[in-house]
Amino acid sequence: MEAVDPITLGVLWGALQAVAEEMGVALRRTAYSEAVREGLDFSTAVFDARGRMLAQGNFSPGHLGAMPSVVTHVLEAYPPESWSPGDAVLLNDLYLGSGHLPDCFVTSPVFAEGELVGFVVNCAHQVDMGGAGPGSQSVEGVREFYQEGLRILPVKFYQGGQPVPEILRLISANVRVPDKVLGNFQAQVGANYVGARRLAELYAQYGRRVLARYSEEILDRTEAAMRAAIRTIPDGTYRFTDYLDDCGRDTDPITVAVAVTVRGDEVTVDFAGSSPQVAAAMNSTYNYTASYSFFAIKSVTDPRLPHNAGGLRPIRVVAPPGSFFNPLPPAPGGGRAIVQQRIVDALMGALAQAVPERVVAPASHWANPNFGGVDPRTGKRFVFYDVIIGGFGARPTKDGCESLAPCFNVNNIPVEVSEANYPVRIERLEFIPDSAGAGTFRGGCGLRKDIRVLGEEVVLSNLGERHRFAPYSLCGGLPPRRGCTLLNPGPQQQQLHSKGVYLLRRGDLVRFELCGAGGYGDPLKRDPAAVQRDVRGGYVSLQAAREVYGVCLDPETLAIDEDATRALRARRGGRP
Repeated sequence: MEAVDPITLGVLWGALQAVAEEMGVALRRTAYSEAVREGLDFSTAVFDARGRMLAQGNFSPGHLGAMPSVVTHVLEAYPPESWSPGDAVLLNDLYLGSGHLPDCFVTSPVFAEGELVGFVVNCAHQVDMGGAGPGSQSVEGVREFYQEGLRILPVKFYQGGQPVPEILRLISANVRVPDKVLGNFQAQVGANYVGARRLAELYAQYGRRVLARYSEEILDRTEAAMRAAIRTIPDGTYRFTDYLDDCGRDTDPITVAVAVTVRGDEVTVDFAGSSPQVAAAMNSTYNYTASYSFFAIKSVTDPRLPHNAGGLRPIRVVAPPGSFFNPLPPAPGGGRAIVQQRIVDALMGALAQAVPERVVAPASHWANPNFGGVDPRTGKRFVFYDVIIGGFGARPTKDGCESLAPCFNVNNIPVEVSEANYPVRIERLEFIPDSAGAGTFRGGCGLRKDIRVLGEEVVLSNLGERHRFAPYSLCGGLPPRRGCTLLNPGPQQQQLHSKGVYLLRRGDLVRFELCGAGGYGDPLKRDPAAVQRDVRGGYVSLQAAREVYGVCLDPETLAIDEDATRALRARRGGRP
């Protein structure tokens, strides 16, 4: 076999990653929806002609882990000989894709000198695909995926670079905001065009034989690096159990049970013992379960290693058919977004038993509410897809970051963007003091967001978690504050269910309070200067500084009383 030139390998490896990243830049800059343009809820990747992922953009793991399955099913429907330049295949089926209908995947071929040499793929979260509730993510009252919206199996909706009008008309007739959905599809096709052009240029420069040889080397080296990283984890089976609050009002908690088995250079993640699938739109399809399992394993092994199909070879994910983490059709999954954080939390809890120095405590559980109705300013229907992200979990040597997505690379959507585009007013957006899990290193704070409704009748499809079960903390840390959703806070306030659907009126105010993130280590071992800094910043109150962290501060100057602090901590024996 031809020897590998390290310089050529480095150039091609970087070039493939750059193709995926450039696709993402093009998609973001041309997208019509705030979910993609501002929230960054999209992904991109490059595949070879055999359907193996060679490179991914640095975007959502939930999409990227599902892309290999998407390409496999697309190639089953459209074998290599059926493709032409300019074609694009659309797919959003939750069992073939990433678990819910709003995630729409577009696959395009790449030709060089008349030969099919690969594929470029992207996924964008559409703010609506029809169905029972605005945003197509309602949980309550949805028992089958037929209720969730327009389900699209692999279909060519662009042929030879031209859209297929019949398919676009069908989609337009079944979604609440067709301008944004069809505009996003155009952006997705355009992003693939950019990727296909760049990849074809690589083939023109290096030739098909060289690209094929070095692609194999990239996959093999990635696999070898992943196997080497796995070998640094002690052999054994590590178990952890957590719980999702429920799947709607008056329903039971959902058990999240995981066993991570490490044997040499391979890992098996097994969800046996978790709850069965539920008759509500929260089930996590196998692709989605596997995606975030891959993410968690990669995070504690070699997080900086570029991701491709080679890195997946040593990792096996198992979930019993008919279970919550591997449901059978037609079980729905529109609200499955709130499950991904719990998959990661559970795996981190298990792996903390093996490599506590590498794991991260649970993050503040994000909220993903969808509002829908008629905008009185325009008379047109709107779907307001919001993302509210709290703090990151504490790490073995650092505090958690504030208001940062823990495992899905999405941004909080700016207040100004939401107010300019929808009939809402954001009246408060702030961190919640004393909400973070205390520890030697504290978790990030929960986030409070108050949204005033300015439309006449607006449907809220709530999507949140950790209202019932607080995140755990690690190595002696204390649990953070739980979350809640309140309608019209005050004497007559109503507590809303985290997955409820509600009709709101003009003037109603909804307050979303996210839980805090988990802490790491004994709070009484936290540096008093760090506690002082938190009090000055408004993250921790004077009372909590004393009662939780054992740090005595002057109430006027906030100076540390070192003698009183030492005495208080000594009396409490190293724990609050």
